[in-house]
Amino acid sequence: MPALLSTVLLLAALFMPLAQAPGAGAHEQDIVEIAAGNADFETLVAAVQAAGLVETLQGDGPFTVFAPTDDAFAKLGHRALDDLLKPQNRDQLTAILTYHVVPGRLTSEDVLARRSLTTANGQDVSVGVGIENARFVATDITASNGVIHVIDTVLLPR
Repeated sequence: MPALLSTVLLLAALFMPLAQAPGAGAHEQDIVEIAAGNADFETLVAAVQAAGLVETLQGDGPFTVFAPTDDAFAKLGHRALDDLLKPQNRDQLTAILTYHVVPGRLTSEDVLARRSLTTANGQDVSVGVGIENARFVATDITASNGVIHVIDTVLLPR
């Protein structure tokens, strides 16, 4: 089986449980609930909690979130990540996390139709094949309050 096809099948298997059947009367999950329900986002969820952003990202939004996987956070190194999660570095962590959020509900098509996007922390990110130096792992995961696009690298504000 070609590598691309096996990757697509793996991603489909990972995110199928996240989807809610429309009209099924089930509660559609918000961005935080989706992230918390997926083992690939344990670090992201811990960071959102440490930054005090859970309530914000469970709000009405809508938000577009570029969600780094645990592997993306691991690229920062354990020491750097541990430092970011310390209470005294909450402002820096918040700046990084809000650099991953764009107000509004933007599908991957909407994102890729632009050259840049203004993030929730007020800085712009460039759009190309991905966002800044990050590549998309999965896109268009719908939440009740926005959309999630999974990326392979943590974005660092300038």
